[in-house]
Amino acid sequence: MAPKTAGSTPPDSPAQSQPSIQAVRKVTTQDVSASLKAGFSDFLARPVMSGFFGLFYAVFGVLFVWCLVWLGKIWMIIPAAVGFPLVAPFAAAGLYEMSRRLQKGQNFGWSEILTVMANQRKREMGWMAFVTLFIFWVWIYQIRLWLAIILKDASFSNFDGFLNTIFFTPQGWTFLVIGTCAGAFLSTVLFSVTVVAMPMLLDRETDFVTAMLTSIRVVTESPLVMLSWAAIISVTMLLSLVPAFLGLIFTLPILGHTTWHLYQKALPPAGE
Repeated sequence: MAPKTAGSTPPDSPAQSQPSIQAVRKVTTQDVSASLKAGFSDFLARPVMSGFFGLFYAVFGVLFVWCLVWLGKIWMIIPAAVGFPLVAPFAAAGLYEMSRRLQKGQNFGWSEILTVMANQRKREMGWMAFVTLFIFWVWIYQIRLWLAIILKDASFSNFDGFLNTIFFTPQGWTFLVIGTCAGAFLSTVLFSVTVVAMPMLLDRETDFVTAMLTSIRVVTESPLVMLSWAAIISVTMLLSLVPAFLGLIFTLPILGHTTWHLYQKALPPAGE
């Protein structure tokens, strides 16, 4: 029997597939500024379609909060609202596709964008959605854990009572400090693994592990700039929640389009 050689295994064999190393570039503040301008330009190019994704996200947020009130889960409203931006990268997939087509000068309508989004379920994007939702679930669970440990037997019959306990008692202040630190850690982790992973999976034929590792490398190569961008996203999204989530109609599309352009500045073109 002839001995096996290194090339005898097909390159696309699932058993042999491994994450590949992707080259990354350093990201500068000028890159972030230029990406923001390009993202705003994309929003103005298709304001109705872009705003639709923001509106869908806002309506989902309102319904989510209403369900919590209806179920009597008053304690979940604030952590759910704060953690809500964690799932924004996946919700912006349609915006990435819009920016990609605008950049290439392609004409497109609703059917083209929605079809591309629907087809992502057959690719690696579904795994990234799982990662995103898992971290969101961890966020909610750890908040419930700290509520049980710090506030113990406190009961919240209404939202006003919950706010009074959180903001006007020593136990509530302790809960806010610990919850904020835990939330900042989880947000940093999720941002690091998704900031370029989502648009990369939409744009290239690669696996989600490679996309996550590449995203982490982008953050570690330019930590101050990328974490500053993360802070901008977090503050903008949280402020957008104040007017009944309606601010998301504008901010989510602009941030989504901007993320696409920042991804292109962080990674060389495919095959380079």
